[in-house]
Formats: sequence, structure tokens, C-alpha cells
Amino acid sequence: MSARLDAIDWKILKELQDDGRMTNVELARRVGISAPPCLRRVRALEEAGFIKGYRALLDEKRLGFEVTVFAMVHLASQAEADLAAFEAFVRAQPIVRECWMLSGEIDFILKCVAPNLTAFQAFVAELTAAPAVRNVKTSLVLRNSKDAAMVPLELRRDA
Repeated sequence: MSARLDAIDWKILKELQDDGRMTNVELARRVGISAPPCLRRVRALEEAGFIKGYRALLDEKRLGFEVTVFAMVHLASQAEADLAAFEAFVRAQPIVRECWMLSGEIDFILKCVAPNLTAFQAFVAELTAAPAVRNVKTSLVLRNSKDAAMVPLELRRDA
């Protein structure tokens, strides 16, 4: 799919990833084209799914979410129905911010954010009773050393 992107498209993606709030006029200036074709390109990138959306990155600690925990979940069964039931359960849990299905010993890893340990412990009680859950191991985050939510565009081969 990346073969459809030209140099201007890549510049647009880089600039928007760095600052999704800039105006179309500023974006056009930064990538070296006029505003109308820039807006058309951005809309085309959105429609093609290269741009999934826009959001503000919030500081969870300043908002009172003091606890970040990773939960490693091992299911009793990897049957498609059990995987789907577990994933549906997880999608309905606001405390779960990310859910990744893995290969190997652990079936899923969940990134959870909670206001306190009591709230997280209540969630763990629900999680251990969730569909097909065999066991859950948790690791409390002590410090975040890197938080790069962006795609490393500088690593692409055709750069």
C-alpha cells in the first residue's frame, strides 16, 4: 500500500503526526504545496485509512489516574469463540487502554490505567472471571522510559 504514497504524502503524514492541530494552510506551507491540493491529499489519506483519526494525548497522572499496570492473560482455550468472547469483554472495560493478542506463553497483554490500586484490584477480580481466562499475571508500572505513540516514519525503506 505504501507504493501509492509519494514524497508529499509522506511529508504530510510526518507533519500531521508531529502536530495534528496545525491548520491546513500551515501544513501546506510545511510540505511545499498550496492549501487546496493539500486538503485533498489529507482527505484522500484519511479515506484510504493511512490517517485513522486525530486525538489529544492526555497526561493520565495529572488527571488522577495514578496506576498503570500490564496484565498478562493466559486463556484456557484459543478456540475462536473463546478469543472473541474475551476480546468483547476487554473492549467493554474502560480501565483497559490497549489489548494485544500475542504468540507464545501469554495469549493477551493488557495495558490498564486506573485511578488507584483498589480500582485496579476490582478489575482484576472481574478479569479472572472473564470468559476462558485461565490465569492473570500483573506488573505494576514503576516508570515510563519511553512513550512514542507515533509510527517511526524515518525507518521506512524508501526514505
